Amino acid sequence: MRHSLLAILIAAFAASVAWGQTNDRESPHSEMHHHDQMHATPDRSESAKAQDTRLVVQFPKALRESTLSNMRDHLQALQQIQEALAKQEYDLAGDIAEQRLGMSSLSLHGAHEVAKYMPQGMQEVGSGMHRNASRFAVAAMDAGVTGDVKPALEALAKITAQCVACHAGYRVE
Repeated sequence: MRHSLLAILIAAFAASVAWGQTNDRESPHSEMHHHDQMHATPDRSESAKAQDTRLVVQFPKALRESTLSNMRDHLQALQQIQEALAKQEYDLAGDIAEQRLGMSSLSLHGAHEVAKYMPQGMQEVGSGMHRNASRFAVAAMDAGVTGDVKPALEALAKITAQCVACHAGYRVE
């Protein structure tokens, strides 16, 4: 399976290189246009900010900073989990998930203090993320025994779905 995945990745890379060479022949400006598209940034002008329909959640300054720091740590934990999965280090992936994202991590992140400032929906999404992380931890450790990583990947997707839902609905200030 690893060899077939590698073959697919190599074929995809070769196709993208060939596509780029074809486009370069079609237009002398295609490389510039492609470069501009790859480095385009979202419009964050005042009008774009005014269209942000997420619910603003007011936190005291110190709590806001620690909450944002915790969210960055969550993102780093997700990256480390993916890296462990790629290396087939399923127990490590499960440990990271449980200790940094799962139900065991609630006191580490001061969840009780933060919850006081969160609307009910935000609390539910956050609790769902922590529960899904603990479920992922079990699924990852199971993958180490069974060799079937699919349930762990499905559980990982449920964690990130909670993150996406929270960031799409709420903005901490």
